[in-house]
Amino acid sequence: MSKVVLERTYVIPLRDAYEASRKRRAKRAINIVKRFAERHMKGEEVKISEGVNKLIWSRGAEKPPRRIKVVMRKDEKGVVEVMLPEEAEEKGEEES
Repeated sequence: MSKVVLERTYVIPLRDAYEASRKRRAKRAINIVKRFAERHMKGEEVKISEGVNKLIWSRGAEKPPRRIKVVMRKDEKGVVEVMLPEEAEEKGEEES
C-alpha cells in the first residue's frame, strides 16, 4: 500500500450532469467526479470507490444526486482515490 500524501474533503456539484439526456446523467456524473478529482488533486489516475458509484446510481441513470460529499486521497504515485467519508473512516481504521 502506498503512503497517502494528500487528503481533502470536497462537496462536488453534479448539476452539470442534468444537461445530458435523461438516460446518460449518472454516467456523466461519474465523469464529472473524475475530472473534478484530476483538476483539484492534480493526479494522473483517478479511482472511484464502489460506495460513490452506488450513491450516484442509487436513483437510477435519470436522477443522480445534485451534489455529493467525498474524501479524496492522493498517494505518492499520483493515484487519487475518491470515496465517501464513511468509507474513508473505515479504511483509515483498517490501516492503523
